[in-house]
Formats: sequence, structure tokens, C-alpha cells
Amino acid sequence: MNHDILAGKWKQFTGKIKETFGKLTDDDLARAEGNAEVMAGLLQERYGYTKEQARQAWDDFVATLGDGRKTLAGQAADATDKAKQELEKRLK
Repeated sequence: MNHDILAGKWKQFTGKIKETFGKLTDDDLARAEGNAEVMAGLLQERYGYTKEQARQAWDDFVATLGDGRKTLAGQAADATDKAKQELEKRLK
């Protein structure tokens, strides 16, 4: 998931952000509104990260949102697709 899409769906993801980065407050999230640079700055402040560490932590978090394989639903879909492919091979 890219940062523009995340900004557009910001309210949907604030709960997940707070789960991942528990030191961030509602005010922090309201101030950031999905802006990656602001989020990296907040992670630097709250966690004592370097600029590079903060940006990497945020990028890693955003990547997990877009990678369906990292969610339970995504894992189930992958398993279903794999089973379907195996069945199709056997039926040929």
C-alpha cells in the first residue's frame, strides 16, 4: 500500500497504528493525518529513533497493510488459491 492510499484511508488505520506504535497519541495521529514525514518525525520523538530508523519503521508498517499475505484473510485466500491450483492440476 502506498502512502497516498494510506492517507486516504487514515481513519480506518488509526487503530492498527496505535496497536503497532502504542506511544503515539490520538493527538499525534490527528496531527499526522497520514503524512509519512510527520509520522517519521513522531516516531523519532516518541521512540528515540534516528531519522532513518523512524522512516524504516513507518515504511515497514505501511508495507504490512498492503501485503495481504500478512493478514489472516490474506493467508486464507492464498491457501484457497493454492488448493484450487492443485485440484486443477490433478483434474487435467
